[in-house]
Amino acid sequence: MPRLLIVSPHFPPVNAPDMQRVRMSLPHFVEAGWDVVVLAADDREPMAPLEPDLLETIPAAVRVVRARCLSRRWTRWLGVNNLGLRVWPFLAAAGSRLLAENRFDVVYFSTTQFSVVPLGRLWRWKHSVPYVIDLQDPWLSDYYSQPGAPRPPGGWKYRFARAQARLLEGWTLRKVAHLISVSGHYVTTLNQRYPWFRSTPCSVLTFGAPDRDLILARRKAEQQPPLLPNTPSFKIAYAGRLGPDMLPALDLLLAGLAAHRDAPRPIEIFFYGTSYAPADQAAPTTAALAAKHGIAHLVHESPARIGYLDSLRLLLESDLTLLLGSDDAAYSPSKVYPTLLAGKPTIALAPAQSVLEQKIRELGGAGLATFSADAPSDAAARARLLELLAQFTQSPTAPLGAPLGRDWFDREYSAAAIAAKQLRIFADVISAQSPRPTPPDRRPPNGLANQTPAAT
Repeated sequence: MPRLLIVSPHFPPVNAPDMQRVRMSLPHFVEAGWDVVVLAADDREPMAPLEPDLLETIPAAVRVVRARCLSRRWTRWLGVNNLGLRVWPFLAAAGSRLLAENRFDVVYFSTTQFSVVPLGRLWRWKHSVPYVIDLQDPWLSDYYSQPGAPRPPGGWKYRFARAQARLLEGWTLRKVAHLISVSGHYVTTLNQRYPWFRSTPCSVLTFGAPDRDLILARRKAEQQPPLLPNTPSFKIAYAGRLGPDMLPALDLLLAGLAAHRDAPRPIEIFFYGTSYAPADQAAPTTAALAAKHGIAHLVHESPARIGYLDSLRLLLESDLTLLLGSDDAAYSPSKVYPTLLAGKPTIALAPAQSVLEQKIRELGGAGLATFSADAPSDAAARARLLELLAQFTQSPTAPLGAPLGRDWFDREYSAAAIAAKQLRIFADVISAQSPRPTPPDRRPPNGLANQTPAAT
């Protein structure tokens, strides 16, 4: 039985975007006969919200080892809230101990807490175990250095993170056995940045569709009151980050909604979880643009994060669902698949030649309006959006754009399909390694396997 150690500092009951790929893949890993251990952080004061219902989705056969981490009650005085930095020494010790006591065939890093990813190379040197990295976001991003980009947030924290990335990204990638990326643009950037990287095995895997999660969300919807208010308007609900890179698409959207503000049945839009900041520090993103277009009464925003399953429930309650692109063409929204699977009329606003545009043209399932990142409110983009909105208001249950190619979708983008592709990568990594001695198996009995705290 092949054995896999997954490093994912965020893990249920914490709800964070960077652990969703692992969480959705775990049932399929177990069903395929893999023995899986997840190394996570035992964070008693997480920045991300808690969602205990997500524990229902973790197979009992998966052993979860939780490494302690420094409390934010102390580290906040140093200005440090980052989970990767707070857990690093304890995660390093716990992982090294696991690798010394058990035979693992592959270590898989699937996280945006990049400060822990260099442990892969350290453990490879110490324990001769290959490691795979899942690049869900750019590690060393050049977004804020591009012409016309906004000022980077975070002050000295941003500068520190960028300096750390410059120092450790190349060093870590030089020995990686395989790189998985959600976007081919990220691989192209790495090839340009490090000529030696071109010989590194790479695969582009998008996030899988949350088929089982939608079943759980529908069950919750039947048992609990609705999240959206009972008003006569058409409703759009959008849950997720609204960063400065998404403001051009948002401006175009609100300009289109303004054209319908005096209709007998206007379109209201509800934004949730638009900021990653704590609830008491989160600032609204949409207020200024809503006022600019004269529809402040139709735009509602709650910046604080909401639960993942509640975000799926919002899709199921919406009359019209929405996909917003970024002026970063490489951006691959993880919400594409749940939005399309919700089965509601959908509008996608995507910069021309972006990953989002390519994905909608490939899959269908949404009416597509493309715009230039330099001039998002150009006449053609606005006309196309108004056409889609008129089509929706005349036939509110009819699909917009080409129908979703469900057979192709299930074969290529379901959670099961993405998990199978990950397992093929792991199998290839294992077969490429020379045989090494097998240490004695010192795992605890099965009854003690799940949710094991790491001794520190």
